[in-house]
Amino acid sequence: MIQSIKKSMVVLFLVTAFTSCNQGPTLQTYYVDNELKPGFMSFDAPTSLINVEDVEMTDEQREAYKSVDKLNVLAYTLGESNMPEYLLELEKIKLILKDPKYEELMRGGSGADGKFVIKFLGDIESVDELIVFGNSKDNGFLIARILGDNMNAAKLISLSTVLKDFEYEDSQLNGLKDFFK
Repeated sequence: MIQSIKKSMVVLFLVTAFTSCNQGPTLQTYYVDNELKPGFMSFDAPTSLINVEDVEMTDEQREAYKSVDKLNVLAYTLGESNMPEYLLELEKIKLILKDPKYEELMRGGSGADGKFVIKFLGDIESVDELIVFGNSKDNGFLIARILGDNMNAAKLISLSTVLKDFEYEDSQLNGLKDFFK
């Protein structure tokens, strides 16, 4: 009887471990799997890289800035010879973002200039991860994961209006800013 219980417990443990580890692709695993591959550009940036001391912000925008810990960016640059790879990678990202755990906040753009979608993980008042995904048929795609503590989606969106014209000292960030122009 005790052997039977032990065997049942081991089988239950193995089934639980196997199913919990196999939850499908995530943005984090996609990022790690592709960050060093040809055609991709990636970087991780702490918020301290962006000096906002001289930037005029509302209290709400400053609170949003302080709630962000870091930014993970992965971009795929479209060239003349990599259209099939681009389309394959684009479909992988779209499939990941269809997971219901990623809640949509907003979308926009056009087929001619490019499209974007903003999604998040967590609660709208306490976002764990904000995801910005944009693609352009001329340039490629970009996925940015904004990570922090107790981020508020509405406040983060208001922060974007301040940072859009900000001049970054880091050349990677300036390159990112020009990616979808």
